[in-house]
Amino acid sequence: MIAVISPAKTLDYDTPLPVDTRTHPRLAGEAQTLAAAAAKLGAEALGTLMRISPALATLNAQRFAGFADAPERPAMFAFAGDVYAGLDAYTLDEAQVAFAQDHLRMLSGLYGLLRPLDAMRPYRLEMGTRWAPEGTKLTEWWGDRIATLLDEDVAAEGSGTVLNLASQEYWHAVKGRLPADIRVIAVDFREGDRFVSFHAKKARGLMARWLVEHRVTDTDAMRGFDADGYAYDAAASSADQWTFRR
Repeated sequence: MIAVISPAKTLDYDTPLPVDTRTHPRLAGEAQTLAAAAAKLGAEALGTLMRISPALATLNAQRFAGFADAPERPAMFAFAGDVYAGLDAYTLDEAQVAFAQDHLRMLSGLYGLLRPLDAMRPYRLEMGTRWAPEGTKLTEWWGDRIATLLDEDVAAEGSGTVLNLASQEYWHAVKGRLPADIRVIAVDFREGDRFVSFHAKKARGLMARWLVEHRVTDTDAMRGFDADGYAYDAAASSADQWTFRR
């Protein structure tokens, strides 16, 4: 299966990298187009669109303005935040990183769909942004391009299954656009009967790590996920909607 996770607002371009290998983002041309268009907005407009502070707006305006010359870093090691704390990519060994490259994908407002080792430049552009170079929504601008690439990855991997560990905001770029024969499994993480966003985000990363660490290829085996006290709740689950509780 291929697991799909969201990106993160927080970035890390300072921690020494454990690997030297990098791959080229397959939608890099689209990323360049978006960055060039965003650079024309300026800090004030970016701040309003993204609802961020003037300091963050200025930082991201500078990122877009200098995008072509910005440093690159493999995506799995560039993103930080709750999901990536659970993934803990820096402690994966070489074989696990290679498995992740084949079985893990990151949705991105700027890059569309990233593999773990795809070299990305620093940015902030959330998928829910109501802006695009041509149109009113970023998801509309991307159209079918992200889903088409994910479909190709699923076909190459061979299981016909996507494990959806992304947020609703990011999954919206794919939802309803994949072929009907692809099985999509959604996962819900609960603290008792409660949904707690912070814990759910980290749990998504933990599940992605568990997949990679154990090199799981059997979809049903993922029900055995037991990291950090979580356990599969069969009574609350269906074939394609799984609940894990702790």
